[in-house]
Amino acid sequence: MQLHGLIHQFPKEIKAVIFIFMITLSVGFYGGLSFVNNTTSINTTGIESHYLGNESDEDADVMQFKKSEREILMVVHNHILSMSVIFFLLSLILSTTSINKKLKYFLMIEPFLSIILTFGGIYLLWSGVLWFKYIVILSGILMTVSFVVATFLIILQLLFSENQKK
Repeated sequence: MQLHGLIHQFPKEIKAVIFIFMITLSVGFYGGLSFVNNTTSINTTGIESHYLGNESDEDADVMQFKKSEREILMVVHNHILSMSVIFFLLSLILSTTSINKKLKYFLMIEPFLSIILTFGGIYLLWSGVLWFKYIVILSGILMTVSFVVATFLIILQLLFSENQKK
């Protein structure tokens, strides 16, 4: 089976696998976002207390303690590796679409920068560089927007491309 250059020219079985992969990947990604929302409320105070603890806040609903070096290194290591693979696969699929080249390149490259800034930023925050929580929020938002737009465009091209091979 030979694959042609554009996703809308792929055989039906390859397009079906890509479609199911995109749905499964999205479920996992949005599940991870739900977890982030649950643990940090996706705000700077929540991020700071999740990694640095909140022992000094006597009114806290849930007591949190500063992550150990082992815990923070594991979080950073696991997320950088897994998110790199996720966005590499997403970029390979995105490269076969016929969308605007500048948008395509942005969606292929930006997530890797955001991975480094988000998870490197979490480590720097944990190390005491408190202002980096703003970079973590911004890069996390950019990474999420890139994921949403890329998956939407891929699915759109799979389902509704004008040059569908019959």
